[in-house]
Amino acid sequence: VQLVESGGGLVQAGGSLRLSCAASGRTFSSYNMGWFRQTPGKGREFVARISWSSSTKDYTDSVKGRFTVSRDNAKNTMYLQMNSLKPEDTAVYYCAASRSWNNYEGRYDYWGQGTLVTVSS
Repeated sequence: VQLVESGGGLVQAGGSLRLSCAASGRTFSSYNMGWFRQTPGKGREFVARISWSSSTKDYTDSVKGRFTVSRDNAKNTMYLQMNSLKPEDTAVYYCAASRSWNNYEGRYDYWGQGTLVTVSS
């Protein structure tokens, strides 16, 4: 599975962005998917995940109520709608695919190249 993120950019605090993660291959619908983010000098942080069927979603506490993860298996694409953005959301955001259900980056098999989100105060 090859993953390509898009949708990052510069936004003011309180604004919104929608990230997309486009997957190649015919097996996208069999993978659980996750979003992670990374800031300079820090490791990747779990942000959100969604099961292969969209039946289960999970978020890190800091984004609950502001971010929404979704997917469209017919389009081989996952999304992250980010509302009420804060400067501390500034990071490179990565999407990833996993056969298992977890929020540990080491259990994800495929990764995108990342897209930069910058939130100005």
